[in-house]
Amino acid sequence: MAKNAGVRVEMPVQDPLIRRTNFDEVALGYSEEMAKEEAARCLQCKTRPCVDGCPVNVQIPEFIAAINDGEYQQAYESIVETNVLPAVCGRVCPQESQCEARCVRGRKGEAVAIGRLERFVADWHLEHSKSAADGFQSNGHKVAVIGAGPAGLSCAGDLASRGYEVTVFEAFHTSGGVLVYGIPEFRLPKHIVEAEVKALQTAGVTIRTNCVVGRTISVDELFEQGYEAVFIGSGAGLPSFLGIEGESLLGVYSANEYLTRMNLMHAYDEAYDTPLRKHRRVAVIGGGNVAMDAARCALRMGAEEVSIVYRRSMVELPARVEEVHHAQEEGIVFNLLTNPIRILGDESNRVRALECLRMELCEPDESGRCRPAAVQGSNFEIEVDSVIIAIGTSPNPLIHRTTDNLDINRWGGIIVDEQTMQTTRPGVFAGGDAVTGSATVILAMGAGKIAAQSIDDYIQSKAQETQEA
Repeated sequence: MAKNAGVRVEMPVQDPLIRRTNFDEVALGYSEEMAKEEAARCLQCKTRPCVDGCPVNVQIPEFIAAINDGEYQQAYESIVETNVLPAVCGRVCPQESQCEARCVRGRKGEAVAIGRLERFVADWHLEHSKSAADGFQSNGHKVAVIGAGPAGLSCAGDLASRGYEVTVFEAFHTSGGVLVYGIPEFRLPKHIVEAEVKALQTAGVTIRTNCVVGRTISVDELFEQGYEAVFIGSGAGLPSFLGIEGESLLGVYSANEYLTRMNLMHAYDEAYDTPLRKHRRVAVIGGGNVAMDAARCALRMGAEEVSIVYRRSMVELPARVEEVHHAQEEGIVFNLLTNPIRILGDESNRVRALECLRMELCEPDESGRCRPAAVQGSNFEIEVDSVIIAIGTSPNPLIHRTTDNLDINRWGGIIVDEQTMQTTRPGVFAGGDAVTGSATVILAMGAGKIAAQSIDDYIQSKAQETQEA
């Protein structure tokens, strides 16, 4: 049993004053001794509430028991039965609101650190395992997956394990989707994503990059080429803006653009010639994980001051508690109950300040969060030379505009049956941010898994009908 069963084993991290100057991973991971001590805190509950809290149904008690026994490869094999990206999920999944939120240990202390243990197991496997996956055996059926992000990779991995010949069509030059363009190196090293994608390819998944479905090839043409079903996991890469004066000034970025330049195009690395304006004082508008990522990147790029501008209080802030804590440790300023109303420019058309209003919280709105209201006459300015807008993204309209019989909702999400991920067009399924708008990696993966099961049911049913005809 752990030394203090009510308190989890802390994970070592880089010192804040050091890490704010580099892009190395902040959290350093458990040692074997730490992992076994934390695993010993698990009560191995018969009711297994933690599994119910996991969108991909990882068999949590089993893999933790294997850690306790020192059987790390067994623990890994237990995880990947349902989760094809364990090293990724161990780092970026919001376990505190999912599996760990259901942990019985959390009723009288701290929940078992399930995410940290998952990361330990996945990293151990990447470091120690030399064995290749079993040879792929085709069942004779072909499926196309659009997008090599979390939803697409999850769906593709599940289908390949069932014997389907899966080809993933990815618009970028590399696989991973938001994992490579959206999440910074200091939270999710890109070699981790690359290793987990490579494992899927070894297991039989084919990935075609630089292929923009809707331009390079259409959904109709995929069916003509013999694919029996199509899964759309194209994400939500279309940034949202505030619609305020000054958004066209030099020095204003969407978080999507800023993070893509930073992560996918390596703007932080002097070996790459990626244009990104050097900034002194930066305001990041928004309160989610993307806002935290952008703010922490700006700080590492040499900004003297970086502030989060958010119209509600810290209680309503949607970012993960850990990310907010790390940002505060690194010196990010939080301007809460603050609403931007105008971006001001200088004579060179460059950002010079952000005009804001003070806010106060009123009764909860339909989201359940307290509704912010402006305090009249409270206008003030924040001196900045760059503004990053991180208020969300929506699905790119290209695929639905080039595909017949594919219905969307009022904000551009593809309409699906939530039980099956079937769209309004037979044989076409969708999931992840292309359906929900910007959400978490693990929820996208969960949708990909549901779709894989539905695609299997759909194709096998069609095959049965053909045999009976």
